Amino acid sequence: ESIPEIETVTSTLFTATTSSPFDQSVIWVLVVGMILGFLLAAAMGANDVANTFGTTVGSGTLTLSQAYILASFFEALGAIFVGWSVTDTLRKGVVDSTMFADSPKELMIGQIAALGGCATWLALATLLGMPVSTTQSIVGGTLGYSLVLRGLQGIRWKKLLHIVMSWFISPLTSGAISSMLYVFVDVAVLRRENPFVWGMRLLPVFYFLCISFNVFIVTWKGSKLLHFDRIPFWASFLVGIGSGLIAAVIGLATLSMCLIKSHFSIMSISSKDISLPGSRTFYDLIGLRSSHTDDHKTLQLFAAVQVFTACFAGFAHGAQDISNAVAPVATVISIYSNKSPYQKEEVHLFIDCIGLWTFGDRVITTIATKVSKINAASGFTIEFGAALTSLLASRLGLPISTTHCLVGSVVAVGCVRSSEPTKWSLLRNIAMSWILTIPASGIYIHHLCPKQYSICTFLNQ
Repeated sequence: ESIPEIETVTSTLFTATTSSPFDQSVIWVLVVGMILGFLLAAAMGANDVANTFGTTVGSGTLTLSQAYILASFFEALGAIFVGWSVTDTLRKGVVDSTMFADSPKELMIGQIAALGGCATWLALATLLGMPVSTTQSIVGGTLGYSLVLRGLQGIRWKKLLHIVMSWFISPLTSGAISSMLYVFVDVAVLRRENPFVWGMRLLPVFYFLCISFNVFIVTWKGSKLLHFDRIPFWASFLVGIGSGLIAAVIGLATLSMCLIKSHFSIMSISSKDISLPGSRTFYDLIGLRSSHTDDHKTLQLFAAVQVFTACFAGFAHGAQDISNAVAPVATVISIYSNKSPYQKEEVHLFIDCIGLWTFGDRVITTIATKVSKINAASGFTIEFGAALTSLLASRLGLPISTTHCLVGSVVAVGCVRSSEPTKWSLLRNIAMSWILTIPASGIYIHHLCPKQYSICTFLNQ
Protein backbone atom coordinates (compact mmCIF):
# COMPACT_ATOMS: atom_id res chain seq x y z
CA GLU A 1 0.00 0.00 0.00
CA SER A 2 1.36 3.41 -0.94
CA ILE A 3 2.10 6.16 1.57
CA PRO A 4 0.02 9.34 1.03
CA GLU A 5 2.83 11.70 2.05
CA ILE A 6 5.30 10.20 -0.43
CA GLU A 7 2.69 10.12 -3.19
CA THR A 8 1.91 13.80 -2.66
CA VAL A 9 5.54 14.90 -2.78
CA THR A 10 6.61 12.69 -5.70
CA SER A 11 3.58 13.49 -7.84
CA THR A 12 4.03 17.21 -7.24
CA LEU A 13 7.70 17.12 -8.18
CA PHE A 14 7.11 14.80 -11.15
CA THR A 15 4.56 17.10 -12.78
CA ALA A 16 6.80 20.13 -12.36
CA THR A 17 8.70 19.47 -15.59
CA THR A 18 5.52 19.36 -17.69
CA SER A 19 3.60 22.14 -15.97
CA SER A 20 2.89 25.76 -16.82
CA PRO A 21 5.46 28.60 -16.75
CA PHE A 22 4.07 29.55 -13.33
CA ASP A 23 5.01 26.14 -11.97
CA GLN A 24 8.42 26.23 -13.64
CA SER A 25 9.30 29.58 -12.09
CA VAL A 26 8.52 28.54 -8.52
CA ILE A 27 9.66 24.92 -8.47
CA TRP A 28 12.68 25.99 -6.43
CA VAL A 29 10.34 27.54 -3.85
CA LEU A 30 8.49 24.23 -3.55
CA VAL A 31 11.71 22.26 -3.05
CA VAL A 32 13.15 24.71 -0.53
CA GLY A 33 9.81 24.81 1.29
CA MET A 34 9.75 21.04 1.70
CA ILE A 35 13.32 21.01 2.98
CA LEU A 36 12.60 23.77 5.48
CA GLY A 37 9.37 22.01 6.44
CA PHE A 38 11.40 18.90 7.26
CA LEU A 39 13.79 20.94 9.40
CA LEU A 40 10.91 22.72 11.16
CA ALA A 41 9.17 19.43 11.94
CA ALA A 42 12.41 18.03 13.37
CA ALA A 43 12.91 21.15 15.50
CA MET A 44 9.32 20.88 16.72
CA GLY A 45 9.86 17.28 17.72
CA ALA A 46 12.98 18.18 19.66
CA ASN A 47 11.27 21.04 21.52
CA ASP A 48 7.47 20.83 21.66
CA VAL A 49 7.10 17.05 21.73
CA ALA A 50 9.80 16.83 24.38
CA ASN A 51 7.77 19.16 26.60
CA THR A 52 4.87 16.72 26.72
CA PHE A 53 6.82 13.88 28.32
CA GLY A 54 9.29 15.95 30.35
CA THR A 55 7.39 15.64 33.62
CA THR A 56 6.95 11.88 33.19
CA VAL A 57 10.70 11.47 32.80
CA GLY A 58 11.34 13.86 35.67
CA SER A 59 9.21 11.82 38.06
CA GLY A 60 11.11 8.66 37.15
CA THR A 61 7.98 6.99 35.76
CA LEU A 62 9.51 6.60 32.29
CA THR A 63 13.03 6.47 30.94
CA LEU A 64 14.10 8.64 28.02
CA SER A 65 13.87 5.71 25.60
CA GLN A 66 10.37 4.81 26.77
CA ALA A 67 9.30 8.45 26.47
CA TYR A 68 10.67 8.60 22.92
CA ILE A 69 8.72 5.52 21.85
CA LEU A 70 5.41 6.60 23.41
CA ALA A 71 5.74 10.19 22.21
CA SER A 72 6.48 9.12 18.64
CA PHE A 73 3.48 6.79 18.59
CA PHE A 74 0.88 9.08 20.15
CA GLU A 75 2.05 12.27 18.43
CA ALA A 76 1.77 10.47 15.10
CA LEU A 77 -1.70 9.16 15.99
CA GLY A 78 -2.88 12.64 16.86
CA ALA A 79 -1.54 14.13 13.64
CA ILE A 80 -2.96 11.35 11.46
CA PHE A 81 -6.43 10.93 12.96
CA VAL A 82 -7.22 14.47 14.05
CA GLY A 83 -4.51 16.86 13.00
CA TRP A 84 -5.24 16.76 9.27
CA SER A 85 -8.65 18.31 9.84
CA VAL A 86 -7.47 21.27 11.91
CA THR A 87 -4.88 22.71 9.54
CA ASP A 88 -5.52 26.45 9.37
CA THR A 89 -3.76 28.95 7.18
CA LEU A 90 -1.15 31.05 8.95
CA ARG A 91 -2.15 30.01 12.43
CA LYS A 92 -5.89 30.76 12.50
CA GLY A 93 -5.69 33.70 10.11
CA VAL A 94 -3.19 36.10 11.67
CA VAL A 95 -2.68 37.62 8.22
CA ASP A 96 -5.35 38.05 5.55
CA SER A 97 -4.03 35.92 2.68
CA THR A 98 -6.48 37.51 0.22
CA MET A 99 -4.03 40.43 0.03
CA PHE A 100 -1.91 38.18 -2.16
CA ALA A 101 -4.71 37.19 -4.54
CA ASP A 102 -2.96 38.96 -7.43
CA SER A 103 0.54 37.86 -6.46
CA PRO A 104 0.50 34.33 -5.02
CA LYS A 105 4.23 33.99 -5.66
CA GLU A 106 4.91 36.64 -3.05
CA LEU A 107 2.96 34.61 -0.52
CA MET A 108 5.04 31.55 -1.36
CA ILE A 109 8.25 33.50 -0.75
CA GLY A 110 6.81 34.77 2.53
CA GLN A 111 6.04 31.24 3.68
CA ILE A 112 9.63 30.20 2.93
CA ALA A 113 10.88 33.06 5.10
CA ALA A 114 8.47 32.09 7.90
CA LEU A 115 9.58 28.46 7.76
CA GLY A 116 13.25 29.41 7.85
CA GLY A 117 12.87 31.84 10.73
CA CYS A 118 10.76 29.47 12.81
CA ALA A 119 13.00 26.44 12.23
CA THR A 120 16.15 28.41 13.02
CA TRP A 121 14.80 29.77 16.30
CA LEU A 122 13.38 26.43 17.45
CA ALA A 123 16.66 24.67 16.70
CA LEU A 124 18.66 27.29 18.61
CA ALA A 125 16.29 27.19 21.59
CA THR A 126 16.45 23.39 21.65
CA LEU A 127 20.25 23.36 21.66
CA LEU A 128 20.10 25.74 24.64
CA GLY A 129 17.53 23.51 26.36
CA MET A 130 14.86 26.23 26.39
CA PRO A 131 11.20 25.14 25.99
CA VAL A 132 9.72 27.72 23.62
CA SER A 133 6.39 27.94 21.82
CA THR A 134 6.06 26.87 18.20
CA THR A 135 2.85 28.89 18.06
CA GLN A 136 4.73 32.05 18.97
CA SER A 137 7.47 31.27 16.48
CA ILE A 138 5.03 30.74 13.62
CA VAL A 139 3.20 33.95 14.51
CA GLY A 140 6.51 35.82 14.53
CA GLY A 141 7.51 34.49 11.13
CA THR A 142 4.09 35.21 9.67
CA LEU A 143 4.06 38.79 10.96
CA GLY A 144 7.62 39.27 9.73
CA TYR A 145 7.00 38.48 6.08
CA SER A 146 3.66 40.29 6.11
CA LEU A 147 5.31 43.48 7.38
CA VAL A 148 8.01 43.19 4.72
CA LEU A 149 5.61 42.63 1.83
CA ARG A 150 2.48 44.56 2.84
CA GLY A 151 3.37 46.63 5.89
CA LEU A 152 0.58 46.86 8.46
CA GLN A 153 -2.04 46.13 5.84
CA GLY A 154 -3.91 42.86 6.27
CA ILE A 155 -2.75 42.00 9.79
CA ARG A 156 -5.74 40.84 11.82
CA TRP A 157 -5.05 42.74 15.00
CA LYS A 158 -8.01 41.35 16.91
CA LYS A 159 -6.87 37.78 16.31
CA LEU A 160 -3.30 38.75 17.18
CA LEU A 161 -4.48 40.35 20.42
CA HIS A 162 -6.33 37.16 21.36
CA ILE A 163 -3.20 35.11 20.73
CA VAL A 164 -1.00 37.40 22.81
CA MET A 165 -3.51 37.38 25.67
CA SER A 166 -3.59 33.58 25.57
CA TRP A 167 0.16 33.48 26.17
CA PHE A 168 -0.45 35.05 29.59
CA ILE A 169 -3.78 33.42 30.43
CA SER A 170 -2.88 29.82 29.53
CA PRO A 171 0.02 29.27 31.97
CA LEU A 172 -1.93 30.94 34.78
CA THR A 173 -5.01 28.80 34.12
CA SER A 174 -3.04 25.59 33.73
CA GLY A 175 -1.00 26.36 36.84
CA ALA A 176 -4.13 27.05 38.89
CA ILE A 177 -5.78 23.77 37.83
CA SER A 178 -2.64 21.70 38.45
CA SER A 179 -1.88 23.28 41.82
CA MET A 180 -5.45 22.83 43.09
CA LEU A 181 -5.46 19.20 41.95
CA TYR A 182 -2.11 18.61 43.62
CA VAL A 183 -3.32 20.10 46.91
CA PHE A 184 -6.31 17.76 46.78
CA VAL A 185 -4.11 14.72 46.07
CA ASP A 186 -1.66 15.72 48.76
CA VAL A 187 -4.27 16.33 51.47
CA ALA A 188 -6.60 13.46 50.52
CA VAL A 189 -3.90 10.83 49.95
CA LEU A 190 -0.28 11.68 50.63
CA ARG A 191 -0.79 13.22 54.08
CA ARG A 192 -3.04 10.45 55.40
CA GLU A 193 -1.90 8.08 58.13
CA ASN A 194 -2.10 5.18 55.65
CA PRO A 195 -1.54 6.92 52.29
CA PHE A 196 -1.27 3.67 50.35
CA VAL A 197 -4.76 2.58 51.45
CA TRP A 198 -6.23 5.98 50.60
CA GLY A 199 -4.45 5.91 47.27
CA MET A 200 -6.10 2.57 46.53
CA ARG A 201 -9.49 4.07 47.39
CA LEU A 202 -9.20 7.30 45.43
CA LEU A 203 -7.19 6.25 42.40
CA PRO A 204 -10.25 4.76 40.62
CA VAL A 205 -11.80 8.23 40.89
CA PHE A 206 -8.78 9.71 39.13
CA TYR A 207 -9.01 7.03 36.43
CA PHE A 208 -12.68 7.89 35.96
CA LEU A 209 -11.97 11.60 35.61
CA CYS A 210 -9.05 11.12 33.22
CA ILE A 211 -10.70 8.54 30.98
CA SER A 212 -14.05 10.36 30.89
CA PHE A 213 -12.49 13.69 29.99
CA ASN A 214 -10.07 12.23 27.44
CA VAL A 215 -12.69 10.14 25.63
CA PHE A 216 -15.16 13.03 25.61
CA ILE A 217 -12.62 15.43 24.10
CA VAL A 218 -11.57 12.93 21.42
CA THR A 219 -15.12 12.06 20.35
CA TRP A 220 -16.77 15.50 20.59
CA LYS A 221 -16.26 17.31 17.28
CA GLY A 222 -13.39 14.92 16.69
CA SER A 223 -11.78 13.26 13.71
CA LYS A 224 -13.56 13.58 10.39
CA LEU A 225 -11.59 10.58 9.22
CA LEU A 226 -13.27 8.44 11.89
CA HIS A 227 -16.61 10.31 11.53
CA PHE A 228 -16.38 11.50 15.13
CA ASP A 229 -17.49 14.94 13.94
CA ARG A 230 -20.99 13.49 13.44
CA ILE A 231 -21.35 12.44 17.08
CA PRO A 232 -23.63 14.86 19.00
CA PHE A 233 -22.61 16.40 22.28
CA TRP A 234 -24.87 14.22 24.42
CA ALA A 235 -23.55 11.03 22.82
CA SER A 236 -19.93 12.07 23.37
CA PHE A 237 -20.78 12.91 26.97
CA LEU A 238 -22.40 9.52 27.60
CA VAL A 239 -19.55 7.67 25.88
CA GLY A 240 -17.07 9.54 28.03
CA ILE A 241 -18.95 8.79 31.26
CA GLY A 242 -19.38 5.13 30.30
CA SER A 243 -15.70 4.74 29.43
CA GLY A 244 -14.74 6.38 32.70
CA LEU A 245 -16.97 4.04 34.71
CA ILE A 246 -15.54 0.98 32.97
CA ALA A 247 -12.01 2.20 33.65
CA ALA A 248 -12.88 2.90 37.29
CA VAL A 249 -14.37 -0.59 37.78
CA ILE A 250 -11.37 -2.28 36.17
CA GLY A 251 -9.03 -0.10 38.17
CA LEU A 252 -10.89 -0.82 41.40
CA ALA A 253 -10.77 -4.58 40.81
CA THR A 254 -7.08 -4.46 39.99
CA LEU A 255 -6.24 -2.24 42.93
CA SER A 256 -8.32 -4.39 45.30
CA MET A 257 -6.21 -7.42 44.47
CA CYS A 258 -3.10 -5.36 45.08
CA LEU A 259 -4.54 -4.18 48.38
CA ILE A 260 -5.21 -7.75 49.55
CA LYS A 261 -1.66 -8.79 48.68
CA SER A 262 -0.26 -5.76 50.46
CA HIS A 263 -2.55 -5.92 53.51
CA PHE A 264 0.05 -7.30 55.87
CA SER A 265 2.92 -5.18 54.58
CA ILE A 266 1.39 -1.73 54.26
CA MET A 267 2.79 -0.51 57.57
CA SER A 268 6.30 -1.60 56.62
CA ILE A 269 6.40 0.22 53.30
CA SER A 270 9.56 2.26 53.03
CA SER A 271 9.17 5.98 53.02
CA LYS A 272 11.34 9.04 53.24
CA ASP A 273 11.01 12.57 54.43
CA ILE A 274 10.60 14.89 51.48
CA SER A 275 10.68 18.02 53.55
CA LEU A 276 11.31 20.75 51.02
CA PRO A 277 13.29 23.80 52.04
CA GLY A 278 11.84 27.24 51.81
CA SER A 279 11.03 30.10 54.10
CA ARG A 280 7.23 29.87 53.80
CA THR A 281 5.30 27.45 51.65
CA PHE A 282 1.67 27.29 50.62
CA TYR A 283 1.00 24.76 53.38
CA ASP A 284 2.43 27.12 55.97
CA LEU A 285 -0.09 29.73 54.90
CA ILE A 286 -3.08 27.38 55.27
CA GLY A 287 -1.90 25.90 58.56
CA LEU A 288 -0.59 22.50 57.41
CA ARG A 289 2.86 21.06 57.89
CA SER A 290 5.08 21.71 54.87
CA SER A 291 7.24 18.75 55.91
CA HIS A 292 5.79 15.26 55.69
CA THR A 293 6.71 11.80 54.49
CA ASP A 294 5.77 10.49 51.08
CA ASP A 295 5.34 6.76 50.66
CA HIS A 296 7.25 5.29 47.72
CA LYS A 297 4.63 2.66 47.01
CA THR A 298 1.86 5.25 47.16
CA LEU A 299 3.62 7.38 44.57
CA GLN A 300 3.92 4.33 42.33
CA LEU A 301 0.13 4.11 42.26
CA PHE A 302 0.10 7.34 40.26
CA ALA A 303 2.65 6.10 37.74
CA ALA A 304 0.17 4.34 35.45
CA VAL A 305 -2.31 7.21 35.35
CA GLN A 306 0.56 9.63 34.78
CA VAL A 307 1.78 7.64 31.77
CA PHE A 308 -1.74 7.60 30.37
CA THR A 309 -2.13 11.35 30.86
CA ALA A 310 1.22 11.99 29.17
CA CYS A 311 0.22 9.81 26.21
CA PHE A 312 -3.04 11.68 25.84
CA ALA A 313 -1.22 15.00 26.07
CA GLY A 314 1.04 13.81 23.26
CA PHE A 315 -1.99 12.79 21.21
CA ALA A 316 -3.58 16.19 21.81
CA HIS A 317 -0.39 17.99 20.83
CA GLY A 318 -0.13 16.01 17.63
CA ALA A 319 -3.77 16.72 16.87
CA GLN A 320 -3.84 20.43 17.65
CA ASP A 321 -0.43 22.05 17.29
CA ILE A 322 1.50 20.13 14.66
CA SER A 323 -0.80 20.80 11.72
CA ASN A 324 -1.10 24.48 12.57
CA ALA A 325 2.64 24.90 13.00
CA VAL A 326 3.38 23.57 9.52
CA ALA A 327 0.65 25.54 7.79
CA PRO A 328 3.32 27.33 5.67
CA VAL A 329 4.14 24.00 3.99
CA ALA A 330 0.48 23.47 3.13
CA THR A 331 0.34 27.02 1.79
CA VAL A 332 3.31 26.50 -0.53
CA ILE A 333 1.95 23.21 -1.87
CA SER A 334 -1.54 24.64 -2.30
CA ILE A 335 -0.36 27.72 -4.19
CA TYR A 336 1.86 25.59 -6.39
CA SER A 337 -1.03 23.25 -7.20
CA ASN A 338 -3.86 25.78 -7.48
CA LYS A 339 -2.06 29.05 -8.26
CA SER A 340 -4.21 30.61 -5.55
CA PRO A 341 -3.53 32.02 -2.06
CA TYR A 342 -6.58 30.16 -0.68
CA GLN A 343 -5.33 27.00 1.04
CA LYS A 344 -7.40 23.97 1.94
CA GLU A 345 -4.72 21.31 1.73
CA GLU A 346 -4.25 18.61 4.33
CA VAL A 347 -0.97 18.23 6.20
CA HIS A 348 0.52 14.85 7.08
CA LEU A 349 3.48 14.87 9.46
CA PHE A 350 5.78 12.30 10.91
CA ILE A 351 9.15 14.07 10.82
CA ASP A 352 8.75 15.54 14.31
CA CYS A 353 9.55 12.10 15.75
CA ILE A 354 13.05 12.34 14.22
CA GLY A 355 13.71 15.59 16.04
CA LEU A 356 12.52 14.14 19.33
CA TRP A 357 14.92 11.19 19.11
CA THR A 358 17.92 13.32 18.08
CA PHE A 359 17.75 16.45 20.25
CA GLY A 360 14.68 16.04 22.48
CA ASP A 361 16.65 15.06 25.56
CA ARG A 362 17.85 18.65 26.07
CA VAL A 363 14.37 20.11 26.55
CA ILE A 364 13.15 17.01 28.41
CA THR A 365 15.98 17.52 30.90
CA THR A 366 14.98 21.14 31.46
CA ILE A 367 11.32 20.30 32.12
CA ALA A 368 12.11 17.09 33.97
CA THR A 369 14.72 18.13 36.50
CA LYS A 370 15.87 21.73 36.27
CA VAL A 371 12.70 23.76 36.90
CA SER A 372 11.30 21.94 39.94
CA LYS A 373 11.38 18.56 41.66
CA ILE A 374 8.72 16.21 40.27
CA ASN A 375 7.31 12.89 41.48
CA ALA A 376 4.58 10.68 40.03
CA ALA A 377 1.78 12.41 41.94
CA SER A 378 2.83 15.95 41.07
CA GLY A 379 3.64 14.89 37.50
CA PHE A 380 0.12 13.53 37.09
CA THR A 381 -1.42 16.80 38.28
CA ILE A 382 0.89 18.85 36.04
CA GLU A 383 0.06 16.89 32.90
CA PHE A 384 -3.65 16.74 33.63
CA GLY A 385 -3.88 20.49 34.25
CA ALA A 386 -1.94 21.30 31.09
CA ALA A 387 -3.95 18.87 28.95
CA LEU A 388 -7.25 20.10 30.37
CA THR A 389 -6.38 23.73 29.68
CA SER A 390 -5.04 23.22 26.16
CA LEU A 391 -7.86 20.96 24.97
CA LEU A 392 -10.66 23.08 26.43
CA ALA A 393 -9.09 26.18 24.89
CA SER A 394 -8.88 24.38 21.57
CA ARG A 395 -12.59 23.57 21.71
CA LEU A 396 -13.28 27.26 22.44
CA GLY A 397 -11.14 28.34 19.51
CA LEU A 398 -8.43 29.97 21.65
CA PRO A 399 -4.93 29.48 20.17
CA ILE A 400 -2.82 28.73 23.25
CA SER A 401 0.57 27.12 23.63
CA THR A 402 1.04 23.69 25.19
CA THR A 403 4.54 24.78 26.17
CA HIS A 404 3.18 27.68 28.23
CA CYS A 405 0.63 25.38 29.87
CA LEU A 406 3.19 22.79 30.91
CA VAL A 407 5.73 25.27 32.23
CA GLY A 408 2.98 27.14 34.09
CA SER A 409 1.82 23.92 35.74
CA VAL A 410 5.36 22.88 36.68
CA VAL A 411 6.05 26.24 38.31
CA ALA A 412 2.69 26.41 40.10
CA VAL A 413 2.95 22.92 41.58
CA GLY A 414 6.56 23.61 42.54
CA CYS A 415 5.49 26.77 44.37
CA VAL A 416 2.75 24.88 46.22
CA ARG A 417 5.17 22.21 47.39
CA SER A 418 7.89 24.71 48.33
CA SER A 419 9.28 28.04 47.19
CA GLU A 420 12.95 27.05 47.20
CA PRO A 421 13.15 24.10 44.76
CA THR A 422 11.78 26.15 41.88
CA LYS A 423 14.76 27.39 39.88
CA TRP A 424 13.73 31.01 39.45
CA SER A 425 16.85 31.93 37.51
CA LEU A 426 16.11 29.21 34.96
CA LEU A 427 12.47 30.26 34.87
CA ARG A 428 13.57 33.81 34.15
CA ASN A 429 15.63 32.55 31.21
CA ILE A 430 12.64 30.57 29.91
CA ALA A 431 10.38 33.63 30.16
CA MET A 432 12.98 35.69 28.31
CA SER A 433 13.13 33.07 25.55
CA TRP A 434 9.35 33.35 25.20
CA ILE A 435 9.59 37.14 24.88
CA LEU A 436 12.33 36.85 22.26
CA THR A 437 10.56 34.18 20.21
CA ILE A 438 8.58 36.51 17.94
CA PRO A 439 11.43 38.92 17.07
CA ALA A 440 13.94 36.06 16.81
CA SER A 441 11.73 34.21 14.34
CA GLY A 442 11.46 37.42 12.30
CA ILE A 443 15.23 37.95 12.03
CA TYR A 444 15.39 35.62 9.05
CA ILE A 445 12.81 37.74 7.24
CA HIS A 446 14.61 40.96 8.22
CA HIS A 447 17.75 39.80 6.42
CA LEU A 448 15.68 39.14 3.31
CA CYS A 449 14.20 42.66 3.30
CA PRO A 450 16.66 44.18 0.80
CA LYS A 451 16.06 41.35 -1.68
CA GLN A 452 12.43 40.44 -1.00
CA TYR A 453 10.74 42.84 -3.37
CA SER A 454 13.23 42.27 -6.18
CA ILE A 455 12.71 38.50 -5.97
CA CYS A 456 8.94 38.81 -5.94
CA THR A 457 8.98 41.33 -8.79
CA PHE A 458 11.15 39.01 -10.85
CA LEU A 459 8.85 36.06 -10.23
CA ASN A 460 5.76 38.06 -11.13
CA GLN A 461 7.13 38.98 -14.54
